Amino acid sequence: MVKAAVPVTGYSAVRDVLRTKGARQAGFKAELVDRATSPTRPPILFLTGDAHRRQRAATARFFAPKVVDEKHRPIMEAAADRLIDVFQRTGAACLDAMALDMAVTVAAQIVGLTNSEKSGMVRRLDAFFSAGASTRTDRLSRVGTMLLAQWRMLQFHWSDVRPAIRARRAVPGEDVISHLIADGYRDRDILVECVTYGAAGMVTTREFITMAGWHLLENDTLRGAFLSSDRNARIAFLEEILRLEPVVGFLYRKMEGEEATLSLDIRSANNDPRAVGPCPMELRPERQRAERVGGAGLAFGDGEHRCPGAGVALAEAEIFLDRLLRVPGLKLVRAPEINWNPLVTGYELRGCELAVERIG
Repeated sequence: MVKAAVPVTGYSAVRDVLRTKGARQAGFKAELVDRATSPTRPPILFLTGDAHRRQRAATARFFAPKVVDEKHRPIMEAAADRLIDVFQRTGAACLDAMALDMAVTVAAQIVGLTNSEKSGMVRRLDAFFSAGASTRTDRLSRVGTMLLAQWRMLQFHWSDVRPAIRARRAVPGEDVISHLIADGYRDRDILVECVTYGAAGMVTTREFITMAGWHLLENDTLRGAFLSSDRNARIAFLEEILRLEPVVGFLYRKMEGEEATLSLDIRSANNDPRAVGPCPMELRPERQRAERVGGAGLAFGDGEHRCPGAGVALAEAEIFLDRLLRVPGLKLVRAPEINWNPLVTGYELRGCELAVERIG
């Protein structure tokens, strides 16, 4: 949790900081990552400048639009079909649990975390990023929270990352772990990359899918428009929901040569009428934005650290929700509880219960 940060609000101001060369990443368990990685191999999340550009270019092939459409989309469709089939047979499901299963299934394939039992990995990742961790500020609580996080990271390493590394040293694949092994990364550094690439993507995608599904389930008009649209229009719906409900509410940066941490208010940036047009708090997929303002605003970040998996997350959400919302008799039984996760500075949605009303 980042404290005593200098707030930055408004679209242009936030974007300018994100695009500033030399601005260093803060937040996202930066202190834990610093302890876990070697100084010569910091994770891509904390790289800047030429080193970041080289690593980003080397891994871009895993997230390219053509790769998402041709390689990842069939995996997403199969995962969505499996989840919807179970839901229809049992007649009840938890939307956030289905969203996490979907996100883990896809991210595991991209990263290469496919040599351990998936449900166990889900539990370990969920615990690592859970909002249930202590948020007390006294020294003893901070030390306890740090030790617990390190223990959970070690569990993730031994149970999930280490078996994947061993398998790919024997037979390389087309995934992030195989690339890192070929590039000379040590096991410890691969672990942290798996956390930044895999765990963060899985957790934030779960919240995005759950939030978007909640919006569409509670608004019959919006749901009907979503289902009657083509794929590109459905993506526009989802981007607009994410603009209004960014999963990560704040991003943190430290400027070169400065000690102060900047707190970048993503929600205020995404609600800036100078960027997104009038009535910024209303959900309008067709809204006219300012030049070079994307559909999701700054929800995926900007600059050199813009989320590389944005296209993956949008495709997952579109595929899953398009199938889910077409289930006959679909009913929202219980809206999710909203919690705040200080580790990722964003919301958590839990307990979103769905059911299938049997006709006759």
